[in-house]
Amino acid sequence: MRPRNVQEKIGFFVLKLCAGLVVLILGMILHDIVSKGWRQVNWTFLTAAPSMGMTEGGIFPAIMGTFLVTVITAVCAVPLGMGCAIYLNEYAGDNKVTRLIRMSIRNLSGVPSIVYGLFGVVLFVNLLGLGTSLLAAGMTLGLLTLPWTITASEEALKNVPQSYRDGALALGATKWKALKTNVLPYAIPGMLTGTILGLARAAGETAPILFTGAAFFLPFLPRSLSDQFMALPYHLYIMATQHHDLEKVRPIAYGTALVLIALILAMNLFAIALRYKLRKLKKE
Repeated sequence: MRPRNVQEKIGFFVLKLCAGLVVLILGMILHDIVSKGWRQVNWTFLTAAPSMGMTEGGIFPAIMGTFLVTVITAVCAVPLGMGCAIYLNEYAGDNKVTRLIRMSIRNLSGVPSIVYGLFGVVLFVNLLGLGTSLLAAGMTLGLLTLPWTITASEEALKNVPQSYRDGALALGATKWKALKTNVLPYAIPGMLTGTILGLARAAGETAPILFTGAAFFLPFLPRSLSDQFMALPYHLYIMATQHHDLEKVRPIAYGTALVLIALILAMNLFAIALRYKLRKLKKE
C-alpha cells in the first residue's frame, strides 16, 4: 500500500473518530435532558404562568417573551444585515476600506455575548433611555446577530456565478435590475438560512438580555415594548443556579431546557426546509 493511501486512511479515520465523539457527547447531553425533562412538559406547563415562587405552574410567559424578543431581533438585524451584505458584495470596491470592514465584521462574530450585553446597557438602556425593556433586549440581540447575518448573506451572494450578472448587464439591464432578477433569487435561500440560524442562536442567549430587559419573575406578558419580559434562557439560568430551592425546581429546569432545545431545533429545521423549498421552486 502506498504511503499516500495510508495517510489518507489515517486522516479519514481521525475525522470519523472526531465526528463520532462529537455526536456521542451531544447524544449524552440530549439523553440527559430528554430523560429528565419530558415528564415535566405537558399542556399546563406550556400554557400556564409560573406560580408559588416559580415552583409550580408553567413557562408560557417565558415562551412568549422569547418569541417576541426574537421577532424584534429579526426586525433589527435582517434588513440591515442583508442590505449591508448586498452593498459590500455588489457595489463596494475591493480596497483597503472594504477589507477592513469585512475583517471587523468577522471579528465581531467572535465577540463574547456578554460584551454585547454590556454594550447594550450603555447604548440602549442608558444613552438612548430605553431602560430595561423588551425593545432594548431585542436591539441588543440584533447587534449580536448582525455580523452573522452579514457574513451568511455575503457568502450566499458570492456563490452566485458572475456570469449571471454579466449576462444581464450585457443586455442593457441596470446593476440593480441585474441584481434583483438574476442574483437575489439564487442567493435568497442561502441568505435566509444563515439568518434563521443566527436568530436561533440569539433565541438561546442569556448574557445579552441579562442586563437589558429579562425579568426574574413576571406572571404576565409584556404589554408594550418598554416592559420587561421573561425568556426561556434566563428562566433556565434562574432555575438551575439562583432559585432558593434548587432541588424542588430542578424538574422545571430540565423541562425548560427541553422546550428551549425544541424551539431552537424547530428554527433550524425551518431554515433547512425553507432553503430546500426555495431551491426546488427555482429549479421549476
